[in-house]
Amino acid sequence: RIMRPDDANIAGNVHGGTILKMIEEAGAIISTRHCNSQSGEPCVAALARVERTDFLSPMCIGEVANVSAEITYTSRHSVEVQVNVMSENILTGAKKVTNKATLWYVPLSLKNVNKVVEVPPIQYARKEQEDEGKKRYEEQKLDRLETKQRNGDVILPVINPEPHTVGYSQSSLIHLVGPSDCTLLGFVHGGVTMKLMDEVAGIVAARHCKTNIVTASVDAINFHEKIKKGCVITVSGRMTFTSNKSMEIEVFVDADPFVDEPRERYRAVSAFFTYVSLSKEGKPLPVPQLLTETEDEKRRFEEGKGRYLQTKAKRQAQMQQSAQQ
Repeated sequence: RIMRPDDANIAGNVHGGTILKMIEEAGAIISTRHCNSQSGEPCVAALARVERTDFLSPMCIGEVANVSAEITYTSRHSVEVQVNVMSENILTGAKKVTNKATLWYVPLSLKNVNKVVEVPPIQYARKEQEDEGKKRYEEQKLDRLETKQRNGDVILPVINPEPHTVGYSQSSLIHLVGPSDCTLLGFVHGGVTMKLMDEVAGIVAARHCKTNIVTASVDAINFHEKIKKGCVITVSGRMTFTSNKSMEIEVFVDADPFVDEPRERYRAVSAFFTYVSLSKEGKPLPVPQLLTETEDEKRRFEEGKGRYLQTKAKRQAQMQQSAQQ
């Protein structure tokens, strides 16, 4: 579809959350189609996880986004989907890849939303493809478990915070989940949640830099529990790490059952977003150093630094491999 002004930020670049929402919609369509391709219990595919995705190139108002999806692995109860996003300048015909993403879905029964139904297997061109897919499946399963175990943090307000501290830029958004946010099962679309998360992360980044910012990448987004229609969700974001030209922001979503639910607040989604600061000409700008004050902030900074260096080393290895080929 063509990108409109309401899809973009003040600089004319399409919001990262808008692109994430389109990616998730494509993944949900192909997963639900596949899971209902054989006679069996009707179901809807629910998003469980999004692997790290890089925003390779900005997309602008007036360009056409083409989102394509392919199922690359199936386990007994989950589906792996690879999604590519391409932008097209319809005036010049120029095309470029803007995003590549990997998503995991689980099929939930229409009759019983707590029941995960079996996934029809796919045919692999080579045995190696199945083995590689199984390895990715085991890795994401382990990471989801580890992430859920460290999800006890909360963000508390800070009185009169100093500029460039964690408390100065931290932000929260409160949203009542309505019917338009939900799937046929009455639970929130993963894409809706991701768009809200990107909005909060963008506010944190803009508060820290006071410049135009864009989403550079998103680390794995883990959907720990479903969010039901009628819940009040709080999307919270805080700065965890800064390099010379990038910012890492932790974002998590807490759900408060609001209608006919005795359940207490719970952590539903968590992720790390990376942003860069840009000039009016679209050139990278230096990022102000994050000032850490507490031991927890210093610990999170070092953890973020580790993720940053690991990603940087992986990118350099890929570049060297490409050069050799």
